[in-house]
Amino acid sequence: MKPSLSCGILLVTAVLIAPLLAASSAAAASLTITSPAIRDGGRIPITFTCHGSDKSPPLAWSGIPQGTRSLALIVQDPDAPDGVFIHWVAFNIPANSKGLDSGIPDRTEIPSGGMQGKNSFGRTGYGGPCPPSGRVHHYHFRLFALDETLPAGSDMTADKLQELMNGHVKAEAEFVGIFGR
Repeated sequence: MKPSLSCGILLVTAVLIAPLLAASSAAAASLTITSPAIRDGGRIPITFTCHGSDKSPPLAWSGIPQGTRSLALIVQDPDAPDGVFIHWVAFNIPANSKGLDSGIPDRTEIPSGGMQGKNSFGRTGYGGPCPPSGRVHHYHFRLFALDETLPAGSDMTADKLQELMNGHVKAEAEFVGIFGR
């Protein structure tokens, strides 16, 4: 039985596209975010919480995909009593940056480049873990590589950022820190 022309075209297409998809997946899979102060799954030091100096932790990233125009960061606590609580929103971070220093000032502009939005405390910048007594909460540090720079605005929230990022995320990475009292 002879293979049909359409089967042959499908086979050739699969052979040509598979390496491109694999390369694309490899690039997306290589994005990482870490913190020299918080190991993935580890306890967040008190200095980065409302019980300490409430300063932002240092962050580092690597594996930025080619064609990335900017980075965005959302830090959230899905264990909060009233639903997901946003601790930090940052965006338009330069694609060539390697991370953020500890103690980013609570202003719209990030000194090394980028912008900060509003957290669930109603403030601009980072607001550290401050859970009620009881169980441990999980804090997700999520980094997004975007194919564009987003419109700037001091009223940026996590919801608005996620809406603007829709269709523009080249890759994302995450690590989780825990904290409880």
